[in-house]
Amino acid sequence: MSFRATVLTLYPDMFPGTLGQALAGRALSQGTWDLQTVQIRDYATDRHRSVDDTPAGGGAGMVMRADVLAAALDANAGPDDPRPRLLMSPRGKPLTQKRVRALAEGPGVVIVCGRFEGVDQRVIDGRDLEEVSIGDYVLSGGEVAAQVVLDAVIRLLPGVMGNAESGETESFEDGLLEHPHYTRPAEWEGRTIPEVLTSGNHAKIGKWRRERAEELTRERRPDLLAPRKDDEGA
Repeated sequence: MSFRATVLTLYPDMFPGTLGQALAGRALSQGTWDLQTVQIRDYATDRHRSVDDTPAGGGAGMVMRADVLAAALDANAGPDDPRPRLLMSPRGKPLTQKRVRALAEGPGVVIVCGRFEGVDQRVIDGRDLEEVSIGDYVLSGGEVAAQVVLDAVIRLLPGVMGNAESGETESFEDGLLEHPHYTRPAEWEGRTIPEVLTSGNHAKIGKWRRERAEELTRERRPDLLAPRKDDEGA
């Protein structure tokens, strides 16, 4: 059974977007995964097809209505649907490779693309939406973020990458950034490939790669080396 992705959005024409190209696009055409887009506005009940309203308590912007979004969810991912439900949100828990791999091992995912100032909290609570963020910045909507999540997940599905080992040695898989890479020509603009990589000694190569990965992580992402609460069971 293929991995099923359902995306609820006000802009379904933005999909598959980048997901229709390269690895993800090939996997989509081969049936490795399936994409369903849902126009949230189709579940509005007034003649204007309204999906948002002014925020309770006042303030700028508009808020996506709970009743309309809930109706869209219920019609396309009912209570018996085993797939996790993600809401792309800048206040969500940061997406990690660990979460991506867990999603790839499941039956699929339901993704809600937020817009406006946010989504009514009642539908987040009432429909068990897991808020997920792809970074500490704000986008105009959740569609691009949803494509990021799906791209990260789809490439880990069985058969999508030609070499399964590629996905096991990348950044974040073992808590470190990935080591530097080199290829031909052996010399370029006076810069040469590190001698150990052409030595044929796989033990030394593995040691060098590990040391460079640790060095890069210390320099660029020391936060990855700090103990995490989820890893400690807290």
